[in-house]
Amino acid sequence: MPELYDVITMGRIGVDLYPLQTGLPLARVETFGKFLGGSPTNVAVAAARLGRRTAVVTRTGRDAFGEYLHHQLREFGVDDRWVTPVDAYPTPVTFCEIFPPDDFPLYFYRQPKAPDLEIHESELDLDAVRSARVFWMTGTGLCAEPSRTATLAALRARDRSGITVFDLDWRPMFWDTAEPAPGSRPTARYREVLAHATVAVGNLDECEIATGEREPYAAARSLIAAGVELAVVKQGPKGVLAVRRDGTVADVPPLPVEVVNGLGAGDAFGGALCHGLLAGWETERIMRYANAAGAIVASRLACSSAMPFPYEVEAALTEGAVTSRPTGATP
Repeated sequence: MPELYDVITMGRIGVDLYPLQTGLPLARVETFGKFLGGSPTNVAVAAARLGRRTAVVTRTGRDAFGEYLHHQLREFGVDDRWVTPVDAYPTPVTFCEIFPPDDFPLYFYRQPKAPDLEIHESELDLDAVRSARVFWMTGTGLCAEPSRTATLAALRARDRSGITVFDLDWRPMFWDTAEPAPGSRPTARYREVLAHATVAVGNLDECEIATGEREPYAAARSLIAAGVELAVVKQGPKGVLAVRRDGTVADVPPLPVEVVNGLGAGDAFGGALCHGLLAGWETERIMRYANAAGAIVASRLACSSAMPFPYEVEAALTEGAVTSRPTGATP
């Protein structure tokens, strides 16, 4: 029998190099902090911080940055057994600029190809993927082969068992959209995967790519019509909308927070979403908890190392806002 994981995520990993000075363009920044990055990897970290047994399926370069990522995963309590090296490509690096409260440009260095897009179907532990209580995959994993085929193989192995989350994760710079064949267009790829997922989560831009709908309720209804049981539409400063197939609706406002860096908030939300779903909470409680986790990370500089512990989320919910930052969180 395979070991049982609460959450297995699959997809992007890399090194985040974040300025230790806010409000400056990269050309003027002199010091950076180095952190583990990549959305599905950060989701695994976030869920681990909340007490869940997690693992990530991904690939790095066979280089010093790859070694660093293994070390960080172990430090955060994330199983790295399915994180394997690729000789041909370097570990990706991502820079950002920090202009609070809502401008955080990202600069991805994933050329000529990111190792995490070299996940092969033959390398997957499909028994582990099938038995995980939550399997989390992302839209980025559909943008290139062999990752696309491997992702679909993992989804077919699960056959909609347990909780299968499709993080819509639309990153247009990763897709080759130069006159693609109709079946390979992003929307077509997303539609194919929605039929295998039980939960879909994304912001308004991502929902529009997946469904053609931008109005939150219309987007949620379209995601459910495409096959999922729960549609989660993140609306930024307007909060989050969750709609279940049975008609349950939770429209939850954001938790007040003084934003330092908003880039990791969605990943904290994702880890907390997994935690709440596994706990069997009612929909509104899950959304409030996930909102609070995201707000805490938005109040901090980093992403992975900023993921909150349960007592921090509970404190934010009790206070009704993220009212303080830990020492050293502000550059």
